[in-house]
Amino acid sequence: MNTPYGLIFDVDGVIADSERVNADVTIQVFADLFGEHHVQRQDFEAGLGRGAEAYIRCAALVHGLHLTDQQMAAASEARQVNFLRYLSQETLEPFPGVLALMNAALDHPDFRVAIATSSARLKSEAVLKSAQIPYQHMVYITGDEVKSKKPDPELFLRAAQGIHVAPQNCVVIEDAPNGVQAAHAAGCKCIAVTNSTTPDKLSQADRIVSALTEVTIHDIMALLHGV
Repeated sequence: MNTPYGLIFDVDGVIADSERVNADVTIQVFADLFGEHHVQRQDFEAGLGRGAEAYIRCAALVHGLHLTDQQMAAASEARQVNFLRYLSQETLEPFPGVLALMNAALDHPDFRVAIATSSARLKSEAVLKSAQIPYQHMVYITGDEVKSKKPDPELFLRAAQGIHVAPQNCVVIEDAPNGVQAAHAAGCKCIAVTNSTTPDKLSQADRIVSALTEVTIHDIMALLHGV
């Protein structure tokens, strides 16, 4: 048997445009709970991929809000309720190329596939179900299962361990600088897709694409072989 390759997908901003929904529902939380009506999507950028608390705190600091632990807990809970309510009413379509790349890897005898996200299982699973992702056939690691979120490498190390592939034989698909940093810290290669931020902020990735339609299984293998 050939040495297996690992392909690890982030969820928010990679699978579907859930980062747009994250921003919209969290902006509403700031208005409802804290009377702050000037929060914008870019205020969350430093918190992309780091879990709910870091995501909320980044925007709070932009607007000079110093939230207590109790306020953070209330905001995180309200954000998730709003997010799940949105997905109960609207369907999230997968980004172009996502399903094709996933299915190609799942069908390839030398590939193993994982999902690794800082989001909680309840929230991330809602995205996967809405986008009709075959996640039941993949190793699936969430923020509920790790002590440290991105840019810490724990998520991707757990995913690599789960699919029994050495990190240096894995490629992570990411959309955020924190995710790129975490992938490299884990010893993985990283392809960044510009769904959530601009290419210059993803410059540390091994490859940057505008959509996963630009990536094939052969590209993944070539990247791992240094071609």
